[in-house]
This record gives sequence, C-alpha cells and structure tokens, in this order.
Amino acid sequence: MEKEKGITKTVWQHTERLPEETMEFLKGIAADYARVKACVYERYSGIKSLGKLSSVYDIMTEMRHCGLREQLDLPSVYYELAVRDGVTDIKSTWGMLKNKLRALITANENLSGGDRMYLRTVLKLDKIYAAVLNREPYPMPEKAAGLNLDADHLNRLNNLLRRLTRKYQMRPAAGRADSFSVSPAGYSYKDNVLYLVSRIPRRRVPIPLKDPKTSTRQIRICIKEDCAVIAIPTQVKRQTHPDYQNTIFLHLGYQTMCTLSSGRTYGEKLGELSTEKSQRLMEKNRERSRARAKYKESLAQGDEKRADEIKTNNLGLQKYSRQKKREQAKLETYINAELNRMLETEKPGRIVTTKPVTINKTKFQYKPSNRRITEGAGGYVRKRLTQKCLANNIEVTEIHSKGTGKICSNCGMEGKRLAEGFLCKSCGYQTTIALNGARNIEKKYNELQKSLPEN
Repeated sequence: MEKEKGITKTVWQHTERLPEETMEFLKGIAADYARVKACVYERYSGIKSLGKLSSVYDIMTEMRHCGLREQLDLPSVYYELAVRDGVTDIKSTWGMLKNKLRALITANENLSGGDRMYLRTVLKLDKIYAAVLNREPYPMPEKAAGLNLDADHLNRLNNLLRRLTRKYQMRPAAGRADSFSVSPAGYSYKDNVLYLVSRIPRRRVPIPLKDPKTSTRQIRICIKEDCAVIAIPTQVKRQTHPDYQNTIFLHLGYQTMCTLSSGRTYGEKLGELSTEKSQRLMEKNRERSRARAKYKESLAQGDEKRADEIKTNNLGLQKYSRQKKREQAKLETYINAELNRMLETEKPGRIVTTKPVTINKTKFQYKPSNRRITEGAGGYVRKRLTQKCLANNIEVTEIHSKGTGKICSNCGMEGKRLAEGFLCKSCGYQTTIALNGARNIEKKYNELQKSLPEN
C-alpha cells in the first residue's frame, strides 16, 4: 500500500518585480516572523521547557496570551506558524543533541551494558530526561527497572548525562529574516495575483505572479532583491515502471559518484567538479582576506576614502554569491543527470547501499581537503537518490557500512586502502576502493538475507 501513495514535491513560483511598498511589507512580516521565533527560542529552548515540547498546542496557547502578537501587530496567519516553526527548530536541536550523546555513550569504555541501556532509555523519554536535568523525582523507566542500579550509581549516571548536556547543548540560531510561512487562511488567488493578509483588517496585499500555479496548502514566501519566490508543496503521483526489476549494489563516493558491484560507474566527474569549485573558492577567499587586511590597514591609517573604495569594489557579496550559486547549480545539474542515467540504464527495483557515516570522520589538516569534505556533494547525492527512488517506486535498502571498506571482497581478508586503490596482500587482489566497497555491499546483503528466518 505504501507504494501507491503520492509524494510531496516543492514547486517554486516566481513573482513579478514588486513595488517598493510591497517589498517593505514583505520584509516587515519576515522581520516580525523572525522575532516571534527568537522569542520562542528564548522561552522554550532551555532544560526547564523540555517536557513541554511534546504538546505544541500548550505552547501555542501560552504564546497567544503573552501579548507579543499585539505588540508586533502581526496577523495570526503568520504568528502561529512562526511559533510552530520555532518549536520545530527547538525539537530538531534537541534531536541533534541526543544523537551526539548517544554516540558519546557508545564510545565511553567506562560504561557497562546496563549503564548504556539506562542512559539511552532516558534519552528516549523526554519527561524523564527533563526530570533528570532539572533534578526532579521521576519513575524508573520500565526497560531500566531490571538493571538493579543502586542510588549512588544512578546518581553518577545522571550527573554524567547532565554534564554532557551542559557541554553540547545549543540554542537554535535566529537566522536571516528573509522568509516566512503563510497558512491557507492567509492568502487567496485571483487573475494570476496572490493576495496576502496585511496588518490592516479586511485588506490584502496583491503579489502579481509570473505563472498561474495555485495552492491550497501552507506556502513559504522567500524574499529576494526586488521580487519574491514562493515555495508551493504539491502532491505528485509515484511513477511505476514494470521493467524496473533489478537489484543493484551501490557505493557512493566523493570522486566517482556511483560505483556498482558490476563494475559500471556513473558520475565519474564528480570529484573533478567538486575540486574545481573548492579551488576557486579557496583562491577567491584568499584574495578577499588580502583585501580585508588592506581595508583594516586603511582604517587604522585614517584613510577612509581608500577604505570605502576597497569595501565597495573588493568586499561585496553580490558577485561572490552569484558565482557560488552558479557553480553549485552546475554541480547539482550534473548529479541529477547522472542519477537519471543510472536509473534508466540499470532499471532497478531495489538499490542496496550503506547508511551514511555521521561520526568519527577523519579531520584532514590540509585546508582544501577540509573544504572538499565540508562542502562535498555527498549529502545532496544521497538526498536526490532517495527522492528519485521514492518518485519511481524503487526500494532503497541501507545496510551498516562496517566490513565494507578494508575487507577484501575477493578473499575476505583485511586489505589496504591506498591512494592508488585497494590492495589485498593475502590474495593479491587489486581494484578501486569504490568497486571493492560495492562488491562487499553485495556480499554483506546476501549474507543478511540468508540469515533471515524463512516465512
């Protein structure tokens, strides 16, 4: 039944060039929207509010009666969504913190299996986690009831959890005030014009559109220089391909995007394009650093005219941002084209790959290597692969990556990952790291399938 459901796709709609008065209205709503979110962060991102996050309606009720909406004169169609966005951001921050703590708990060799079970159980239960952080009494979780932890040992574990939380807890960043969401009650359409609720009762602000698309769901307005872009969620039916029946085993890499266990590759230029982008950014940032140093030197010498010239001609962001976006769009176009080519050629009904590795990443000391990793396209490739598989009714199976890197896919012994490729000294097998990984993925998946009980 899952495959018969549609998927939600974001469609972007552009407005015509807007008059200054309309742009001021949009910027004002976006600024107040950001202020509401900042207020929610301030009130509810601390440890005392962790237990409240399970019910967004209680927070909504409190925010309705705090007087902020009246103070900002912000219509409820914007205000309530800003509150919800703020709560969602706080939940995401807590989720990232919990993932970090789980990784630290797993890596802590001083903890026993029972200690880890207790700590992980507490992290799953927000009310108990909040009670631990606030030093309040709480009932022992059912899963941890049989661990026989005495009071002193329990106190040490709770203190560890508090210390780690204090060390790694962060509040959501306020972000830029250049977008806001609108509920369906806050807009209407007529003659290719979007009418937004204004601060004046029974009056709406017209936003002329470039195309006739309409929506009946929540939309998001993104403000640009002299216009706006609207994100419209659209329900799209999944495509079915009767001839997509194959199972392929896929290694996702930084140099070659996709390597199959059959030896076929797709996206061979990914590493070249990523390196080119990284190199240009490095050179451009080096030039900007020199210009910034000259700017500070001019200010120190009292030469304000020269400082203004440097700031105007060398430290602007418009050209820099345009070039960066253009290169990113070029990279994304290439990735999407290669993924489409792979699906059309291989006709997969199932794709087997590894889960993303999110911890214990190697930290290179060489700056260009760091930039290629941090700005790499790996996350975008995985995201687009998942979306395309969802849209085409292709099943994606992710297995753990352990045992797919250093193990030789030919003999099963441990080999070496060298700059020139993978080498196994036991059997002499030599190939690329990506192909060895793809074949290990196939072997591991087949072993997992054999170990499953028969129905």
